[in-house]
Amino acid sequence: MEVEFTAGFSEQFDQAGIFVRVSAERWVKAGVEFADGACQVGAVVTDGMSDWSLAPVPAWKESRVLVRISRSGDALTIRAKAGDGALQLIRVVPLDPAEEAYAGPFVCAPTREGLTVPFHAWRTTEPDGALH
Repeated sequence: MEVEFTAGFSEQFDQAGIFVRVSAERWVKAGVEFADGACQVGAVVTDGMSDWSLAPVPAWKESRVLVRISRSGDALTIRAKAGDGALQLIRVVPLDPAEEAYAGPFVCAPTREGLTVPFHAWRTTEPDGALH
């Protein structure tokens, strides 16, 4: 699955991307988040406890961003890009092939009200052929 949106974020923790839910205790969210004054690309992986990985991408602010999560074999592969750039690997997350999971776009602004994020596309795609 992939989503495209404009990352017009300005407040701490404004964010958008893809959310994958296995259960209330097992989920993944991946996308772009405004943290510490800049856009960051990353993921939160929760399996009982959460961890957060991210990398600064300040040039992505106000850009059209594509986030893709592919499920293949025993993993989710997360990739993202801005504009016409190349997809870059963000994270590989283990997921049992027998597990049922649901996915869709998300928007969140936990520190304020009124965030609007224009989504340009939400597509189901064939999984990427390689983990990385």
